[in-house]
Amino acid sequence: MTESTLPAVGLRRADLSEQRLKRRYAAEKRFRLYGASAIGIALAILGLLIGTIVSNGYTAFVQTYLAVPIYLDAQAIDPEGTRDTETLYRADYQSLVKGGLREMFPDVTGRREKLKLYGLVSNAAVYDVRDQVMADPAMIGTTQTLWVRASDDVDSLIKGAIDRNLEEDNRRVKDDEIRWIETFEAQDGVDVRFNTHFFTSGDSREPEQAGIWGAVVGSALTLLITLALSFPIGVLSAVYLEEFAPKNRWTDLIEVNINNLAAVPSIIFGLLGLAVFLGTFGLPRSAPVVGGMVLALMTLPTIIIAGRAALKAVPPSIREAALGIGASPLQVVTHHVLPLALPGIMTGTIIGMAQALGETAPLLMIGMVAFIVDIPGGVSDPATVLPVQIYLWADSPERAFIEKTNGAIMVLLGFLILMNALAVLLRKRFERQW
Repeated sequence: MTESTLPAVGLRRADLSEQRLKRRYAAEKRFRLYGASAIGIALAILGLLIGTIVSNGYTAFVQTYLAVPIYLDAQAIDPEGTRDTETLYRADYQSLVKGGLREMFPDVTGRREKLKLYGLVSNAAVYDVRDQVMADPAMIGTTQTLWVRASDDVDSLIKGAIDRNLEEDNRRVKDDEIRWIETFEAQDGVDVRFNTHFFTSGDSREPEQAGIWGAVVGSALTLLITLALSFPIGVLSAVYLEEFAPKNRWTDLIEVNINNLAAVPSIIFGLLGLAVFLGTFGLPRSAPVVGGMVLALMTLPTIIIAGRAALKAVPPSIREAALGIGASPLQVVTHHVLPLALPGIMTGTIIGMAQALGETAPLLMIGMVAFIVDIPGGVSDPATVLPVQIYLWADSPERAFIEKTNGAIMVLLGFLILMNALAVLLRKRFERQW
């Protein structure tokens, strides 16, 4: 090779190197773009999901009320004038509500038209009137304009879920009912208020009366049983396997099975609970105590795995220093290792409990899908949980239950976000860098 060709060869090599470098930079740029696009698509889908839930569910937090002038006849409420609480509680308020509606619309005379008129207000209007009378018995014998809950169809109409401009045959609220509602509106007799009953009532066949409090109490009792069983057993298992268990084929088999149980579908735990807790031991169906035991079995692998990881993260020098000053192996674990690993254990426990809170399939297998109206008073009382309540409402044919379903989903998401935020807070607050 002559001296004149050497610079040319060097230039070609430099050009090739520069081209490879440009291609590499271009590939890295495309890879970053793909990653950013994937995150953007995921966020867009998440925003669409949450936006759909919120747009369909925020109306569950408000309820339509109608102002009805009602003559509180003393003969119907308290004929003896004793103002006894039991007498006021058992009075016939339904006839008073119907009488007030007839007074507002005296032109309604036919039986069928009267039934449609009475249908403007909820069956819970009786309880609304009763509560107001019991709060102020001085109203008895006078005509009072009382606010009562509207029916689910009227509530949907006021909230815009039913279009008034549709043909009469295509909407549930007919022309006569719309005319009566417009009379209420002309008299400022329609009000949309915060729906406290949604948070304080149990389930009901009537959408305007249905609430989530029974499901919230059932979820709390179920999670209490789950935590009481899974936390001590899971932590003790993790400590034994990580600190004391000999390394042999049996412990290896146990570790493999624990890891496999963490991937088992949750419905399998429901089948186990159905066969063992209900079929063998005869425990009550649809009770938080059984649901908590089933969810504890499902949560145990998560707590054990998280606990072992937290224990393994403690530096060996901590153990060696404690042993070097004469501490026993049990003292090393209880006084030094376990307190340092506790934040990680608590984080794993909270994540496992959040997973248990959102489970539905295992609880369906043990009968917690029953229609429960009363608020459970103990762990052995029939109850349901929030995810199952959402499932029941989603399966209901009434249009008004759609907003109840989405409203309950918003409450459940709120609890899950709080639990995960608590886990992050604990990890950031107590985590140590070694």
